[in-house]
Amino acid sequence: MSSSFPLESHMRYNPGRMNKRVDPHCRAFQNAVELLARPWTGLILSLLQNGPLRFSELEERTHGVGAKTLSARLKELEARRLVARDVQAGPPVRVRYSLTSKGRAFERVAAAIERWGRELVAED
Repeated sequence: MSSSFPLESHMRYNPGRMNKRVDPHCRAFQNAVELLARPWTGLILSLLQNGPLRFSELEERTHGVGAKTLSARLKELEARRLVARDVQAGPPVRVRYSLTSKGRAFERVAAAIERWGRELVAED
C-alpha cells in the first residue's frame, strides 16, 4: 500500500483498534477538524468523490446551500488545494470542479466518520 503520508506505513488501519492515539493539540489535527467543521465542506468533498462537477451541478446536489456560500466554500477548498477549478473555453465557458490528490484522501476520512456516525445512531 503506497501512500504520500510518510507515517502511514507505521500506522495500518485496524477497525477494532487504533494503533496510535491522536494528539488533540497537534496543529495538523486541529486544522483538519476546523476545515471539516466549516458548513458544507464535508458535503462538497463527498459529492466530488464521484468525479468532476460543474457549479450548477454542485448547487443542485447540495440542496439548500446558497450560490454565494457554495462559491465561497469552493474558493476556500481551492486555496487549500483540496479542489481544482478547471475553466473550459466556450461559448459557453464551463467551469468544472474536481478533487486534487489531497481532496481524494478525504474518502478514507469520510468512511471512518460514517462508521463512527452509524455506531452513534445505533446506540440511540
